[in-house]
Amino acid sequence: MAKVKKRKVLRTQSGAELTPEIIDALAAEAEGGYDLSEARRRPVGRPSLSGNGSSPRMSFRTSPETYGAAQRRAEEEGISISELAREALDRYLSPAPR
Repeated sequence: MAKVKKRKVLRTQSGAELTPEIIDALAAEAEGGYDLSEARRRPVGRPSLSGNGSSPRMSFRTSPETYGAAQRRAEEEGISISELAREALDRYLSPAPR
């Protein structure tokens, strides 16, 4: 008896199943061509922290103890480790009161 290979179910990014009919319709639309003059550019990635432009990325290593303490503190405050690190660095770099 021959084995029948089961076809993988394809899904859209939102999770909707792509049936053969939908795939055929999308292919026909693509083959017809698109008017790119009406296309809108969509931003890629995360939004800027300042609201415009890009936000530089910082990366550094730390001890497991410091990382664990940061995880616990961030969880206590209901924020991400990134936000905790940004706030700590901003405070450290701000001018000292005279």
